[in-house]
Amino acid sequence: MASPCEPVFLLNLNPSFTSKNPCSIHFLNLPKLPSKPLVIATCCAATPSPSPSPSLPQDSDQNPPQASPDRTRDRRKVVRLAWEKLVRWSRSWRSKAKTDVLERTNKVVVLGGGSFGTAMAAHVANRKTQMEVSMLVRDPAVCQSINENHCNCKYFPEHKLPENVIAATDARTALLGADYCLHAVPVQFSATFLEGIAEYVDPGLPFISLSKGLELNTLRMMSQIIPQALKNPRQPFIALSGPSFALELMNKLPTAMVVASKDKKLANAVQQLLASSHLRISTSSDVTGVEIAGALKNVLAIAAGIVEGMNLGNNSMAALVAQGCSEIRWLATKMGAKPTTITGLSGTGDIMLTCFVNLSRNRTVGVRLGSGEELDDILSSMNQVAEGVSTAGAVIALAQKYNVKMPVLTAVARIIDSELTPKKAVLELMRLPQVEEV
Repeated sequence: MASPCEPVFLLNLNPSFTSKNPCSIHFLNLPKLPSKPLVIATCCAATPSPSPSPSLPQDSDQNPPQASPDRTRDRRKVVRLAWEKLVRWSRSWRSKAKTDVLERTNKVVVLGGGSFGTAMAAHVANRKTQMEVSMLVRDPAVCQSINENHCNCKYFPEHKLPENVIAATDARTALLGADYCLHAVPVQFSATFLEGIAEYVDPGLPFISLSKGLELNTLRMMSQIIPQALKNPRQPFIALSGPSFALELMNKLPTAMVVASKDKKLANAVQQLLASSHLRISTSSDVTGVEIAGALKNVLAIAAGIVEGMNLGNNSMAALVAQGCSEIRWLATKMGAKPTTITGLSGTGDIMLTCFVNLSRNRTVGVRLGSGEELDDILSSMNQVAEGVSTAGAVIALAQKYNVKMPVLTAVARIIDSELTPKKAVLELMRLPQVEEV
């Protein structure tokens, strides 16, 4: 006589099963056993093993599995060969790199005596001791300090400048015979300044812009301001940008930056002029992307500082900066920039530096705003320009022009205009619709 039977489940996990329900359940009648009900799971893709799965957590008293000596040697060999290949490629590239630009350059002029202009003047002067580096400065005391004591008494009193760095307050003297020009005047003052010295500027003099920002009323970038102020639409232009604090450049710490120009030969020439053992220079043709990222990151840095000043925590900081990066990408790409530029040195690299490091002037402004200080008091106590303060309003005007929503950067502009408190801005941002991330 047959034993009584009861249904049990058979779970089919066949990965090749093509129905809408890839895991089908079948009911079978098996003999009833005196023990507990039988549950059978079959998987045609693998055979059950009595040993525990290596992916399962091990007991705390067990040592993690060790790689065999042969596997360790093989792995190290692969890593060593990869590194050696990289070094050989680097040496080959350096041996072919041209140096004729540096050899031909006899004079470089730096417009502006601020911290970054001074750091770049020192850097270029160290590239070739026979080259004259002339700094056009406004303050007679700074001029005297550079020429007599070889230091910028206002920004770098403890750092000796190379002896081939000289200063002048006269534009004609500074610009005469220059092969390259480094423009380090703040954006909001650049047009007026350049109009005043235009008669001394050679029409073929390449302008390397170190200034980051947007002109408040006109929304112009430096690539537009320089040729228009000099009344020369063919004035050679290069934008220099990337994560770079002047102090670290002065201390010759490893730094990487980007030079962008629509003229590839000019970008390569400036790369030769500036690249050194501690300054790596990449080239780009995306002038718009490099400039707009350099301008907008200053506004985002103020927002990051506000979060820090309000003690909102790391979660808030990460969320805010990520949102700000997206806003910068949205606007930049609408303006014709390449997305890869925004995720590169002049974009993400510069954003990380200015948002997270205390040396950032714009971040400092934000920290003090978030702590409850008034903007006028903050700015009057600073001896350097925080470009993000002026750029914020221009950014929002650009966003409206290109129909781009920028909640974080708009909030910064409203705070700067004293139309919104930091606390109210945070509440409003948290109440924004929760949409799909793109």
